[in-house]
Amino acid sequence: MTVVSPDAEGLRRAVEVLRAESVVAFPTETVYGLGANAFSERAVAEIYRLKRRPSWNPLIVHVANVEAARGLAESWPGTANELAAQFWPGPLTLVVPRARRLEGVGASNDTIAIRIPAHEVALRLLEASGLPLAAPSANRSESISPTTAEHVLRSLPDVPLVLDGGPASWGIESTVVDVTGETPRLLRPGALPLRAIRDVVGLILLPDEGPADGAVRSSPGMSRRHYAPRATLRLVKEVDQTGLSGPVGVLTYEGADVEGAEVLSADPREYAADLYAALHRLDDAGVATILVREPPQTEDWLAVRDRLGRAAAK
Repeated sequence: MTVVSPDAEGLRRAVEVLRAESVVAFPTETVYGLGANAFSERAVAEIYRLKRRPSWNPLIVHVANVEAARGLAESWPGTANELAAQFWPGPLTLVVPRARRLEGVGASNDTIAIRIPAHEVALRLLEASGLPLAAPSANRSESISPTTAEHVLRSLPDVPLVLDGGPASWGIESTVVDVTGETPRLLRPGALPLRAIRDVVGLILLPDEGPADGAVRSSPGMSRRHYAPRATLRLVKEVDQTGLSGPVGVLTYEGADVEGAEVLSADPREYAADLYAALHRLDDAGVATILVREPPQTEDWLAVRDRLGRAAAK
């Protein structure tokens, strides 16, 4: 693996790798993505191979502008226009009907998930390559998402090239909204708060239990177990290490301090921005168990609770 700066030479090398139907890890404002030409069956297969990702789990396609996004869609609902105008570039993914001419891109139910990232390096890469880039998080399937180039290096050492753009600012994946129906539906809570989306579209349906693993789905991030550290993660109301064997790490937030714990912000956005990095640090410390103090049961914490719940799943 080669880690390069996202200068003109680094971007040139990255475009060369992408056009050779291989993969490049690059920064976005959410997490680092593992990018490949979305129109290349060989390149997309390399994403699945490196991540050990199950074939039923679809990918989000990143594009440079709304015109490119509309080119991937069979139709472009009015709701998609409203949300794109308000939040793109940004941490919002829209699920729309997939263009019939496209084969092997998007979900098996004829939809496609698309977003325009709000990161200078990602946008420069998209523009320089001229390609739509399928790009899930650059880590092994089910494991903690990467928010730095170093995280990518440790999780996927066989990736040919990583563009190092520094730490991801949001630190948690994009919010995914399905706009194929009459009423938009939240498929995955994420960096963009639900309140902001509701302010634009009004009513939005909340996720149901979601499909069973192996079943058709329109979005990534819906698997029962995901975002998980190597250590066993347990969500707890009160931190109690009684009966636990081996070293224990604790993750909590300001106002619920525990001696020796990783303490994150009590603001949900700031907490989310540091969450994966904190889990990486605890994993790197070699703990056997990570006790995570449950965050508040409010809508502002929806995305954080979603990630922690999936990370704690057996």
